[in-house]
Amino acid sequence: MPTYETLPRFATDLDRLTPEQRRRFRQTVTAFVEDLRTGGHFRAGLRVKRVQRAPGIYELTWSMGTGPAGRATWEYGAPIVPGEQHIVWRRIGTHDILTGP
Repeated sequence: MPTYETLPRFATDLDRLTPEQRRRFRQTVTAFVEDLRTGGHFRAGLRVKRVQRAPGIYELTWSMGTGPAGRATWEYGAPIVPGEQHIVWRRIGTHDILTGP
């Protein structure tokens, strides 16, 4: 099972989301974790890609319903459990988070 941690900025960003936006993020993370378990080849629907000019940082994009798409930035951290991926969640919100991923 992959492990994770959140940076304080992620927690602050998460608190700003509506309950519906948080629900959609949790649904997306379920698929994200399934893909991590099966080797880290992410399905196209997750829209995982590297953040430009931010080495080692990735973004995950999903629909938040009406309005702009949701985004979360993350990076791989040092494994806590041998053989398992460790994810560090950095930011969450809309495209605006990419100014400080």
